[in-house]
Amino acid sequence: MELILALSPAVTAIIAIVAGIIGLVLLIFLFTYGGLWVQALVSGCHIGFVTLIAMKLRGVPASVIVKGRITAYKAGIDLSSDELEAHYMAGGHVPRVVAAVVAANKADIPLTFQRACGIDLAGRDVLDAVQTFVTPRVIDCPDPSKGRNTVDAVAMDGIQVKARARVTVRANLERLIGGAGQETIIARVGEGVVTTIGSAQTHKKVLENPDLISRTVLNKGLDAGTAFEIVSIDIADIDVGSNIGARLQADQAEADKRVAQAKAEGRRAMAAAREQEMQAEVVENRAKLVLAEAEVPKAIAQAFREGNLGIMDYYQLRNIQADTDMRKSISGGGSPSKQG
Repeated sequence: MELILALSPAVTAIIAIVAGIIGLVLLIFLFTYGGLWVQALVSGCHIGFVTLIAMKLRGVPASVIVKGRITAYKAGIDLSSDELEAHYMAGGHVPRVVAAVVAANKADIPLTFQRACGIDLAGRDVLDAVQTFVTPRVIDCPDPSKGRNTVDAVAMDGIQVKARARVTVRANLERLIGGAGQETIIARVGEGVVTTIGSAQTHKKVLENPDLISRTVLNKGLDAGTAFEIVSIDIADIDVGSNIGARLQADQAEADKRVAQAKAEGRRAMAAAREQEMQAEVVENRAKLVLAEAEVPKAIAQAFREGNLGIMDYYQLRNIQADTDMRKSISGGGSPSKQG
């Protein structure tokens, strides 16, 4: 009994220290979460201290969850803190999802919190989608940020037409998950404009009725499979470009001329080669003639030796030859023969 009484001051001190630590911890939690707890309490959506502390332990910012729940509750939407925590821990953006659900509720748009979470986790800006549904967005085609200001196409008469379209779209909340984006809309509208202009008989028909492009493109159902619904397509600007047909014809004519010149050059080269061959043959034949003429004196000498040719026969042959050479000289046919 005396030992217990002797230890009483020490035990009392330990108990006091423990109580002080507990009180300090409670005071810290009170200063940290007291404001959020009171804020949720006075807003009508009570969140207990244990829940707030559990959020801290799970790495969830309690302020984001409390403010999100209060915002939804004041808009008439009852969202539990567990739902908001689950979306945050899944990588979602809680404030924008809550704002999107509230905006959709006020605009009488059928958008549930689960659907909004799915759209947000799919990488879409759900708040921007709701705003685009309420207030349709205008998209320029082509996109000026890509460096082009007009969609260029060529009519059947060869004249280039430059057009710029403005597409009014509304977000399709049912196709936001898995639907194609804005770039697909721009690409499809651009393709439709090119097809419509290209199928026109003359560029004048397109200039006279620009709405022909709008009606044709709009009737193609270009918003199929996209996250948008096309409200209207308007031709903001249309102009005449270059005469592509004439340029192509000129290029074709130039190409044909080059082909003809190449063929003519080939024929000329063949003719020149043939001429060289004929000249070579003439030289060859002249050489053969000279060789043949060189054999004549030998044949005459052989005839003399064998007695087949007399002296009078030889003189008579010379006279005939001289007479022939003279006649050729008079007629310009060549110089007299010099053979002896």
